[in-house]
Amino acid sequence: MDIVVKGRNTEVTERFRTHVAEKLAKLEKLDPKVISIDVECSQEKNPRLADLRERIEITILSRGPVMRAEAAAQDCYAALDSAVTKLESRLRRAHDRRRVHHGAKTPVSVAAATAALDGARTRATLPVEEESEAETADGGPLYVREKVHSGKPINLDQALYEMELVGHDFYLFVDAETSQPSVVYRRRAYDYGVIRLAV
Repeated sequence: MDIVVKGRNTEVTERFRTHVAEKLAKLEKLDPKVISIDVECSQEKNPRLADLRERIEITILSRGPVMRAEAAAQDCYAALDSAVTKLESRLRRAHDRRRVHHGAKTPVSVAAATAALDGARTRATLPVEEESEAETADGGPLYVREKVHSGKPINLDQALYEMELVGHDFYLFVDAETSQPSVVYRRRAYDYGVIRLAV
């Protein structure tokens, strides 16, 4: 398992790299299919956000779907702990989903719970990120992050599953049945919606 630690607008110390490797080593026990883990550290320059100035984003690339977690805190160690906790929770949920349940405790599948919704989504691979700079109305810089995902058409059940794994409130995909670009999104708790583009 490869662990890549990089900094965006900040220096990453060797001590922190060692700490990251120790913290993430136990994740391999939760998912032995992990190929690599990318850890990105960034620093918020706005003094009003001093409590959340250190941001950590962790992305796991494995033979299964991509998993992602991010957290912000006053120092990078606290942000890392929070992000790893979120990631462990998502890995456990994914592991639990693969288990076979029998009897009265069998949970309702996401497919059955969303049977009224019809759709699908594209399975995302590790995204390509670009950052461009423009100017705001007051002349200051405005940074726009772009992510480009490649993927194949998938069904709604898989789209919901991958949305939960990356920890977002929405997920863009291509419907396997209709080949339409679609977005699945969280409305309230476990209430979902789907938006489709007619092209």
